[in-house]
Amino acid sequence: MVEIKDGLTFKLSDEFIEPYATRQVDWGYKDAAGNSVGEITFLRTYSRLKADGTKERWHEVCRRVIEGMFSIQKDHVKANRLPWNDRKAQATAQDAYERLFTFRWTPPGRGLWMMGTPLINVHRNSAALQNCAFVSTGDMTKYNPAEPFTFLMEASMLGVGVGFDTKGADKDFKIFEPTATDAGAEVYVIPDTREGWVESVKLLLESYLMPSRRPVEFTYDQIRLAGEPIRTFGGTAAGPAPLRKLHESIRSILGDRHGQALTSTDILDIGNLIGVCVVSGNVRRSAELAIGAIDDKDFLNAKNYGEWVQGDNGEVYEPGPAARRSEWGWMSNNSVAVNVGDDLTPIIEGVARNGEPGVLWMDLSRQYGRLVDPPNNRDHRVAGYNPCAEQSLESFEMCTLVETYLNRHDDLDDFKRTLKVAYLYAKTVTLMPTHWARTNSIMQRNRRIGTSISGIANFADNRGMTELRTWFNEGYGVVKHYDNVYSEWLCVRESIKMTTVKPSGTVSILAGESPGVHWAPGGEFFDRGIVFQKDDPMVTLLRAAGYNVEVSAYTPDTTVFVQFPIHSAARRSEQDVTLFEKANLAVLAQRYWSDNSVSVTLSFDKDTESEHVGTVLHMHEGQLKTVSFLPKGNKTYAQMPYQESTHDQHQNAAMALFPVDLSPIYDGDLAAVDAIGESMCTTDACEVKDVALAAQVAA
Repeated sequence: MVEIKDGLTFKLSDEFIEPYATRQVDWGYKDAAGNSVGEITFLRTYSRLKADGTKERWHEVCRRVIEGMFSIQKDHVKANRLPWNDRKAQATAQDAYERLFTFRWTPPGRGLWMMGTPLINVHRNSAALQNCAFVSTGDMTKYNPAEPFTFLMEASMLGVGVGFDTKGADKDFKIFEPTATDAGAEVYVIPDTREGWVESVKLLLESYLMPSRRPVEFTYDQIRLAGEPIRTFGGTAAGPAPLRKLHESIRSILGDRHGQALTSTDILDIGNLIGVCVVSGNVRRSAELAIGAIDDKDFLNAKNYGEWVQGDNGEVYEPGPAARRSEWGWMSNNSVAVNVGDDLTPIIEGVARNGEPGVLWMDLSRQYGRLVDPPNNRDHRVAGYNPCAEQSLESFEMCTLVETYLNRHDDLDDFKRTLKVAYLYAKTVTLMPTHWARTNSIMQRNRRIGTSISGIANFADNRGMTELRTWFNEGYGVVKHYDNVYSEWLCVRESIKMTTVKPSGTVSILAGESPGVHWAPGGEFFDRGIVFQKDDPMVTLLRAAGYNVEVSAYTPDTTVFVQFPIHSAARRSEQDVTLFEKANLAVLAQRYWSDNSVSVTLSFDKDTESEHVGTVLHMHEGQLKTVSFLPKGNKTYAQMPYQESTHDQHQNAAMALFPVDLSPIYDGDLAAVDAIGESMCTTDACEVKDVALAAQVAA
């Protein structure tokens, strides 16, 4: 047998690819100088550094993705001795390539970054392709109380966003004091691996949550020093400091509490602290969703950092527990799990004040696919959601997503043809297991995927809600049809759910589309801000072209901030749209398209729309599976990613800026840096809401 070093058993021909090498790419969001923010984002985020020092061009990334995708299919078919027709596969692959090249669809950011690489197609581990996950602490057991936390940590270290709940507090866990013996403390020399970091947290948690355990001491000498490269996922190491701080923080929470119950805030704090360690220990972002009960006052008040309590002597006032929690509480967006009909009064004031908690209607999530269809209870095991709340998930389950772009299509038939290949990408990813046996047993049973759509708001503004509903409804029928056809061919189960609306990350910028179901923050004229590493050669080129390169307000030692003046095709920005209209668009998508959920963050004017938050929740109860809110007022942060502009300002920028020749970076003439990748389904609304605190910790 011939050894295939890159793991790609399916290849497109050079003759097919050759014309694309010189074909102009229709990048999204060209700025006033004719430079494309879409292309710049691609170079920064997804264009991998090749062995010869050059960077991947778009046609090469498309080839890597398609060959990786169809190699997984072919390997599955051959391994199971099923029929394989190379001629039909080539035809479908070429159509998929053309539609990817023209931004009719894309994998999620993680797929653009990793599909077709040795990590996927040689080592055969799909974890790096998965966007997000959920784990329930209700799965804590007396024999393995740390398992949900170690899954949370390892998945986060792989760049996967993870949702978790606080149900472990209902399992009557007691906190123990580690007991010293004649043998002394248990010493663990932490290896310089992801598994070693996770194992250290497991041992520490077990020493407090299992009886008769010795104290644990750690040796950090083997962990690489700060600044050394991380080969597999890119970036540089932060040294042992973040892990050491995590250990110290867990000890401060659980120490000296022998006999006390493990509480929901203990679980929330440990989960958040793990996330902070991951973010601090790597250049990559992470995201968490913490899910609690609506009658848990401690959970609802977890982010009321301004609380103060009276001291023991009755005279001195000192920060309460929540004030200390501000060091890590920002790490998760928090939501409550409810059923239709539950009293939402306890949360409305908090939502109107700071946007939290979000709301997850778990009965709808378990009973329904699309809300236009009758209940089927197929997803009755649903336990929670991923951080962006577009995928209902079982505990230890992960998300398999793909994205399509409405406004890149000529007509409905064109969109339907794209749905075939986009669906096939997501279904293909389910054919490859992760390294977690428990996760595989769930994912292979459910085959859950999320075929998503972006550009929804722009489409509605330009073509109307009636036509949008038709595209949703008929498009869903197409996906359902192909799931039947391809599941039968691949001899796997039909997917328990198939469609979603994710918030979209930077991939929608490549296509120049409004993200998911949201109106773009900028509107017709806006400045799009991007943060670059200081040593990125693009910074030199942009400065020479007249762009203002500012030192980052949050990470001044390592990054800079550049703004790009954009004239988009959007008719309106999010601030031009009422809270009610935003909610109604999400309802339409939940009813006619998404059988998972619609990730929607309803931004509202804090001064004029706060009073309507309760009304929106009551009006749309039973019509959405999930919702979160984001208040916006006069308060702004330095170097916002979107800042409104005007026609005149755009014209002035066009006179001052020059086109940038990016070929020296593609060709390796400048010392290019590797792609940073995308962590999950991230977007400005899905990431942590306290930007300043998050940036300080990441720095």
